[in-house]
Amino acid sequence: MGLDIGGTKLAAGVAGDDGRLLSREVIPARTEDGPETVIERLVAMGRRVVDASGVAPSDIAATGVSCGGPLDIRTGIVREPTNLPGWIDVPLVARLTTDFADFLGGGPVYLENDANAAAMAEHRYGAGRGVRNLVYLTISTGIGGGVILDDRIVEGEGGNAAEIGHMSLCHDGWGCPCGSRGCLEAFASGTNIAQRAHDRIAAGEASSLTAFETEAITSREVAEAARAGDPLACAVWDETVTVLGAGVGSIINLFNPRLVILGGGVTAVGDQLIVPVRRIALERAFPSMAAEVDVVIAQLGADIGIVGAVAAAQARLEYSR
Repeated sequence: MGLDIGGTKLAAGVAGDDGRLLSREVIPARTEDGPETVIERLVAMGRRVVDASGVAPSDIAATGVSCGGPLDIRTGIVREPTNLPGWIDVPLVARLTTDFADFLGGGPVYLENDANAAAMAEHRYGAGRGVRNLVYLTISTGIGGGVILDDRIVEGEGGNAAEIGHMSLCHDGWGCPCGSRGCLEAFASGTNIAQRAHDRIAAGEASSLTAFETEAITSREVAEAARAGDPLACAVWDETVTVLGAGVGSIINLFNPRLVILGGGVTAVGDQLIVPVRRIALERAFPSMAAEVDVVIAQLGADIGIVGAVAAAQARLEYSR
């Protein structure tokens, strides 16, 4: 079973060994209600998706939980995710293990960073099948990443390795929600793309985007306006793909992967993003490494949170053998 805890939604599902979902459910997270209430909803969802899957509860080998960091995967504690206000040192694995004990028969519960879980999902079931060395980058509200080397996720000391979105690319660049400056996330996340467009409009630049209410401007609107030739949107988009391409080039130099997979909502624009990012990344990477790598769009869609949690649970079971 896979459980996914996000800032805006909770998702749960049951999948077979091939990663195909047998059941799924998605509900609003309503994180303002606090961790206790959210966990109760998650447990109830878990029970419902198992019942709907046709799989006997005793046949659920393990439960994976995908959640934004920081967290400690070894102790199962959610530390203080920026997208989950009030979640401070929550012993999530212990709580879920107790709450599912009478239902699932004591199968293990594993906690995983959401970007790492997504990387595992693409590695097992998506664009990275059969690839031993890859980097997954999710570009959405923020930017996260997961690294798989020699078919194994790179976890770091507490399970928070590969915070790729917080590589500092410019020492005095844009401020980042993490408190630093010049992070990749501060240049290329969907949130920042929209914010930069808004800031330029507020400074008096002309743009077709002024037809939107400020809060209605998203990275998708910026991309569409850039495609239509809007000068402001073109400038914002060109800066985005340039910085993102440079970041991916650095990632290639760091990890020498066979594949870099880009996922997340911002990648929905397809070639408008991936083509220039791939070109710039390969120009910036060492030629020998550039010759060995490709940069592609993720194959798994909106259910990657659930499938990632399932993949993480399967991987942990294998690691423990």
